[in-house]
Amino acid sequence: MNLFSGIEFANKGFFWLLIIIPLMIGWYIWRNTKLQGSLRMSALKGFSSGKKSSYAILRHYGIVLRVLALIALIIALARPQSAFSWQNSTTEGIDIVIATDISGSMLAEDLKPNRLEAGKNIAIDFIKDRPEDRIGLVIFSGESFTQCPLTIDHDVLINLFKDVNNGMIEDGTAIGMGLATAVNRLKDSEAKSKVVILLTDGSNTTGSIPPMTAAEIAKQMKVRVYTVGVGTKGYAPYPVKTPFGIEYQQVPVTIDEDVLTKIANITGGKYFRATNNEKLKQIYQQIDQLEKAKIAVTQYNKKTERFLPFALIALVLLLAEFLLRNTIFKGALT
Repeated sequence: MNLFSGIEFANKGFFWLLIIIPLMIGWYIWRNTKLQGSLRMSALKGFSSGKKSSYAILRHYGIVLRVLALIALIIALARPQSAFSWQNSTTEGIDIVIATDISGSMLAEDLKPNRLEAGKNIAIDFIKDRPEDRIGLVIFSGESFTQCPLTIDHDVLINLFKDVNNGMIEDGTAIGMGLATAVNRLKDSEAKSKVVILLTDGSNTTGSIPPMTAAEIAKQMKVRVYTVGVGTKGYAPYPVKTPFGIEYQQVPVTIDEDVLTKIANITGGKYFRATNNEKLKQIYQQIDQLEKAKIAVTQYNKKTERFLPFALIALVLLLAEFLLRNTIFKGALT
């Protein structure tokens, strides 16, 4: 059994008393040297066959026992304690719905490998960094639907996210519909904070719900919306299938930043512009910092005094030294 397993010391200052040990041993050696007498003989032949008494060696056990007893006593004075600690943590979770545009323009390759895949990969990293939150996924194009409802099972969510591709629904850009569907997923949420991350690369061209109406609904339901416009400024390379293979055309980037900014402002969120992969990654990192769950941690500590074994060891050693000095080594230890 390891006496020092899981041990802490309440009075570590007593370990300075260990300095006494070398002084004690030095004094013992000096004292024994002074007590040794000398006898001059003309020859030592008569003493050569004499056997050394075992007492000559054993008589030093007295100092050994006293030193060990003192060490054990110092350890006891330092108050060894076994420390057990645990903590209870309660998390006020955040419910997040990621609403991502999967329209044809998301295949533009100003982000690599294209806007859609870059958005998926970086969003998946964001999901992995938030294990305590329920996260859902809404996709939209000409219409919208829920790819994954709010869940804490992020492995399932990530697998469903990886399956998202352009062409799953009718093409177009229904920003209002995408936002409304995302907000609807949060209507029954009891989380302290409800968030939608809306990612698109265009402007609203279709859908039965205007973006501003969806934003007002989000505001009424206390849902904060972070909007992200994806795409370079100016023109972006877009792949086009031809009889000769894939050719690239430079298409204009038409992000309705005014609408996206208004949506964010109405709901208390923030608008971001991602012109490349690194910018998009930084945006998700900023949102991650802005939306941190509140964690209340209660720390419990229980300490048990463990000095008694060391005190008993010191007592036994001193008692053994006393008995040996007054029985077996009586008269020899002077």
